Amino acid sequence: MIKEITILIQKELTLEWRQKYALNGILLYVVSAVFITYLSVGAKAGNLSINSWNALYWIIILFSAVNAVAKSFIQEHQGRQLYYYMIASPEAIILSKIIYNTGLTLVLALLGYGVFSVILGNPVQDQGLFLLNLVLGAMGFSATLTMVSGIASKAGNNATLMAILSFPVIIPILLMAIRISKNALDGLDWSVSADKLLALLAINAIVAVTGYILFPYLWRS
Repeated sequence: MIKEITILIQKELTLEWRQKYALNGILLYVVSAVFITYLSVGAKAGNLSINSWNALYWIIILFSAVNAVAKSFIQEHQGRQLYYYMIASPEAIILSKIIYNTGLTLVLALLGYGVFSVILGNPVQDQGLFLLNLVLGAMGFSATLTMVSGIASKAGNNATLMAILSFPVIIPILLMAIRISKNALDGLDWSVSADKLLALLAINAIVAVTGYILFPYLWRS
């Protein structure tokens, strides 16, 4: 299975490299969203509070992740899915998608963090806690959106269905990530965020395991 996952991730990277417009469009979205925030919410005059900085950052990262991950299965036409069905196990397919999308989302999150720091300033006092929170948040967003993208692809690529199914899981992950990053912004001790980090890690594990167990049944259909 490890060999299958490695090959499938290499395939995703090759496709992304050939279709650079997809990644470039998402990167442009991140940069433009941050710049519009700078012009429109008082950041230019220095009126952007720490809470607003935190909330705006995670909202932009969430929508960037949705745009990046939503195409996981939607871009795969029926013939290619049949080919995958014959050469790879469904467990390898879902795990490779989650791993690749986690990496892509993390790149977008780090890019957004860099752009935020340059344009809106960097009020984060505990960089280690903030970056760990970014990794866990990227994992949660990717696992949830990848699984929901697979379900939506079996229902005629219904974007509305994807939004409805992902909402109940994405919101707890988003709220938990915002709370942890707020503690990092305030420079609080890690012990204050320990329970929230464990809760976020548990949510990620539950979503990933659920996708791993249920995806084979979805894939056979």
